Amino acid sequence: MSKAIRLYEFGGPEKLKWEEVPVPAPVEGEVLIRHTAIGLNYMDVYVRTGLYPRPLPSGVGSEAAGVIEAVGAKVRGLKVGDRVVYMSFNGAYSERRVLPVSGVIKLPPGVSDEQAAAALLKGLTTWYLLRQTYKLKKGDVILLPAASGGVGLILSQWARALGAKVIGVVGSEAKLALAKKHGCHHVLVGYENLGERVKKLNKGQGVDVVYDGVGKDTFNASLDCLKPRRLMVSFGNASGPVAPFVALDLARRGSLYFTRTAGSDYLGEASVRNQGAKELFALMKSRKIRVHVGQRFPLAEAARAHTELEARRTVGSSILVP
Repeated sequence: MSKAIRLYEFGGPEKLKWEEVPVPAPVEGEVLIRHTAIGLNYMDVYVRTGLYPRPLPSGVGSEAAGVIEAVGAKVRGLKVGDRVVYMSFNGAYSERRVLPVSGVIKLPPGVSDEQAAAALLKGLTTWYLLRQTYKLKKGDVILLPAASGGVGLILSQWARALGAKVIGVVGSEAKLALAKKHGCHHVLVGYENLGERVKKLNKGQGVDVVYDGVGKDTFNASLDCLKPRRLMVSFGNASGPVAPFVALDLARRGSLYFTRTAGSDYLGEASVRNQGAKELFALMKSRKIRVHVGQRFPLAEAARAHTELEARRTVGSSILVP
């Protein structure tokens, strides 16, 4: 037996239940992992509330690092004692679990379990946003709402390493210094008259691309910041889903392009995840990307972690500790 967070009905943080669960022995092609650090992501909130529905009862969480305790038959390349990390398998809020070996990535020396659990999902999200959704190049100017969040701190550093100019936006003065320290060339506080303030920083012009993970609250302000015929990338709903809008609004703002991404469409194949992880870990080891773990919560207190996350009282990445 092992302890895990379970969800029996959708709703608030109080719906997260801490209880014992059975853990089977790994069979062919599987490994048993003892978690050492578990990533906290806003996607976990969407699962808990039912915005991203799962059959109930359900586990929660999609990212964790740990140590292999047992391997099933025909497992190649991994052994007991190896440090590993994974993402996109719901149920990470647990002390132990069994997973298919195809979904597990071996951790290299120089990347800690905490760093990996805090960065893999956010880092691979950043990877596909910068490398595939819009292939960022030297000299591009980007706008990054929620620049002090988990994705924001990684994306700003990665974009700067690629030679882009990064304009970040944060919700309060308290978060300004952190965003500036992690890659942003300029940081603005608040979203009022954002388009005017961004253009003032950029020689009267808008930006080439906006990467917006906030959603409803920042959507229109983000559109106002783009140059004509440039791209608005929406990849998250921290403030709620973007409301329906009239396509003609994009034309009135300069024939803008818009996309709403889903990680599963970019990261569904193991070979692709491994490629992205290789680039991410190399940047982490070279210190071009520094992972800021702003909060640590006991796994048993996952409900409190969700409350803090939804109240926007967290900065950087957060982890749950079994």
